[in-house]
Amino acid sequence: MIYLKLFLTFFKIGLFTFGGGYAMLPLIQEETLSNGWMTNTELMNFVAVSESTPGPFAINMATFVGTQTGGILGAVCSTLGVVMPSFIIILIVAKIYEQFKKNKAVKGVMTGLRPAAVGLIASAALSLAITNFFPSGINLDVFKNVGFYISVVVCIVMTVLALKKVHPVKLIVASAVIGIAAGYALNLPLN
Repeated sequence: MIYLKLFLTFFKIGLFTFGGGYAMLPLIQEETLSNGWMTNTELMNFVAVSESTPGPFAINMATFVGTQTGGILGAVCSTLGVVMPSFIIILIVAKIYEQFKKNKAVKGVMTGLRPAAVGLIASAALSLAITNFFPSGINLDVFKNVGFYISVVVCIVMTVLALKKVHPVKLIVASAVIGIAAGYALNLPLN
């Protein structure tokens, strides 16, 4: 039964999310937490792993959640679930898009979807920032933790480097190295 639930949950996520993997994050967070499949901290760790491993973010997330919840078969079910809607929709769109691409309604839909996707991605970024920077809830105690300042500095440096078009692989490696070095140097607890 868990396998069908994984498939249907990720099918729904894949079906109702536009804008790529990060736009799916609020839905993935809601579903995994409400179903009790993992904690917010575990989800944050999976986000970091999904971002650091090759392949599309959404597929990596679905695979990790499925593996955590139902083993290998759970991974297969959730991965198929998240991929299937896009596969079906792209087949249909590819078949009919050429006929309708100049249609005002189609142009309007495409124009409306772009800001919605940006909003979903911004929501995911805010949710991740709150979970990462304020793991015990928003309070002033976080400013007493040196790990908070390290995270902020790394985030700012990585943002600046990303805006300067530094290759993403270099950013990921640099973030990992800085995180490991800071963790060992400051003996920070692992979440």
